Amino acid sequence: MQSSVHSGSSGPFDVLVVGGGIIGLVTAWRAAQRGLRTALCDPSPGGGAAQVAAGMLAAVTELHYGEETLLGLNLASAERYPHFAAELSEAAGGVDIGYRPCGTLAVALDADDRLHLRELHALQRRCGLQSQWLTGRECRRLEPMLAPGVRGGLRVDGDHQADPRRLAAALLAACERAGVAVHRSRAERLTVAADRATGAVLEDGTALRADQVVLAAGSLSGRLPGLPPGVVPPVRPVKGQVLRLTVPPAYRPFLSRTVRAVVRGSHVYLVPRENGELVLGATSEELGWDTTVTAGGVYELLRDAHELVPGITELPLTETRAGLRPGSPDNAPLLGPTELPGLHLATGHYRNGVLLTPLTGEVLAEVLTTGELPEIARPFSPRRFSAAREESLV
Repeated sequence: MQSSVHSGSSGPFDVLVVGGGIIGLVTAWRAAQRGLRTALCDPSPGGGAAQVAAGMLAAVTELHYGEETLLGLNLASAERYPHFAAELSEAAGGVDIGYRPCGTLAVALDADDRLHLRELHALQRRCGLQSQWLTGRECRRLEPMLAPGVRGGLRVDGDHQADPRRLAAALLAACERAGVAVHRSRAERLTVAADRATGAVLEDGTALRADQVVLAAGSLSGRLPGLPPGVVPPVRPVKGQVLRLTVPPAYRPFLSRTVRAVVRGSHVYLVPRENGELVLGATSEELGWDTTVTAGGVYELLRDAHELVPGITELPLTETRAGLRPGSPDNAPLLGPTELPGLHLATGHYRNGVLLTPLTGEVLAEVLTTGELPEIARPFSPRRFSAAREESLV
């Protein structure tokens, strides 16, 4: 496999980022902005989970019980998005990331769904979040394509969206323009010398040397050979199937904002893009490394979406995809230094990878330049799992 680099050197670099998804790319870009000589390795930079993700920036409507600490991180990153989108677009030479402050509407289709949504609304209010309860009629006034049976909903104007594919393309362009050495080859193993991470050897034989290494390989982060047992990140793949449809010009506007619901216990969402694309997802399946698109998955998504928005069956189905989210034991990311000097993690973002992109870049850049993990990220240090392992052995 060939390498495409912007520096003919294989090192030494200040920073090597292993993994070229949106998290790895934003880390490399921010590190280069800080003046660090930065390299990134990935066989297909800009690929990964971002090619499947819908791009909901849903800090409020994605709130789950027991995740109040993660909420603070999500909100802080969401607040950064308008400035981040503008800055990145300029750094990438005008690439638009599809950021839309369009808001989200979460709706209920039956009494059980309505009760679930009421409980979510109460949790949001206890957390000081802005959301407005609407009747079914008010929901349909906002989104006329909704089914007549909608029983109520939550309007959250602060939950926005971005296009992950455009975001990945912009971050790759920004990295290239910032002088990041992009090696289009997979890391074959981490190199360690004198109990310190020193770089990586790539599949094409290139040996990259770096003072600091950031492992940002998504669900693959725990599979990098050469990692000492005590620092292997506890991430697992969580499969999600997603459909893309096209809204013909005659049908527009089909939906003006993201619409989501729980239908018979299954989550479904519809994310409308300005270009007429409609993203429909997402299943959540613990099936290891399987990325097969199944007839059952497609059927269930279309069935649930049809109950929510009956007119969806008139739209052309243009793409079916399955991807792997990097899940952690507590569904929160692993950010910052590990027990191995010189090795940092930026992985485990699960369903919040796109949302947490701006803040992750800031946090890792600060760690790489100062050695200090910002206070907002300290609850998400990888060392929290090391401590838990130690306690379990006592």
